[in-house]
Amino acid sequence: MHNRDGTINYIEFPLKDAELTKAFYSKVFGWTFQNWGDSYLSFDGAAVEGGFNGEAGTPVTSPGVLVVLYADDLEATLHGVKTAGGTILREPYEFPGGRRFHFSDPNGNELAVWTEVSQ
Repeated sequence: MHNRDGTINYIEFPLKDAELTKAFYSKVFGWTFQNWGDSYLSFDGAAVEGGFNGEAGTPVTSPGVLVVLYADDLEATLHGVKTAGGTILREPYEFPGGRRFHFSDPNGNELAVWTEVSQ
């Protein structure tokens, strides 16, 4: 971990189901995981370190902070999210400079994925 003053150092999501979470993110985005007891997973491979916290009372709220992931191929990633069991909350749409969609993971966390569009 590279600890740098003033930077986002870690992202933590609520966790409901560790096995579904690992299967989903490893299949769609290639992330790897380490279990830390029964209620915590850390992940690697997302260009920022993070984890999923399943401690009692950790709420899943939406949208809360929206984490936006980047994909070279938005359609392939959309397909991957669907086949891995994610729920599409907002179908792909255009915005200045790109396209994106929103989904919920197996825990109910909302995230988005975007790609650049040539001008």
